[in-house]
Amino acid sequence: MDDRFNTAAGWVLFAGIVGLGLSAVSSRYFATHAPEEGGYPIEGAVEEGGAEEVLDYGALLAAADAAAGEAAAVARCGTCHTFNQGGANGQGPNLYGMMGKPIGEGIPGFTFSDALASHGGSWSYENMFAWLESPRGFAPGTKMSFAGLSSPEDRANIIRFMYENGGGPPLPEPLPEEASEGEEAATDAAADAEVENTGEAGTPEADAPAAGADQTNPVGE
Repeated sequence: MDDRFNTAAGWVLFAGIVGLGLSAVSSRYFATHAPEEGGYPIEGAVEEGGAEEVLDYGALLAAADAAAGEAAAVARCGTCHTFNQGGANGQGPNLYGMMGKPIGEGIPGFTFSDALASHGGSWSYENMFAWLESPRGFAPGTKMSFAGLSSPEDRANIIRFMYENGGGPPLPEPLPEEASEGEEAATDAAADAEVENTGEAGTPEADAPAAGADQTNPVGE
């Protein structure tokens, strides 16, 4: 019995030694390499640091709804601001005629925060779009507690209301639209057809008689 046990134990030990040896040898010949880039690409994902979306302020303001902007301005901003001419200042300044004015100044009886007073520039349409999107992002340190509006259309409605209610600089023109591929293809096809038709029958060159031909007998009799 002891001999069988010793024999079996010896074979098990031998198998273990062989397995370790084969593992060591295989690791020398079959080395693994880490991938150059971790993970895998996701289709449609935008790389960090990519170009930001460019808003067409002219197109947005041209399509904006001033009535919807007034309703939104009163609902969202009316607790702190007034919009009528000569309206009183509240927690925020009266906003009548604000478009085009210098940022952080020019409102009698109201003291702006240092963040706005030192910002510089004027309330252009671009600046007002940025301010309504994120007051704290536009002027870090501002006392404005409003979180902002993420929708460009909502911002355009309010700005259009402010413009029609209190005036401001001329509205910006929409960005020029590039011709679509279909329009370009149609234009090119029309141009090619015009070139091909030049000089065909029915043109003045084709209908003109040859020099010296007898024009008194059209049928050649």
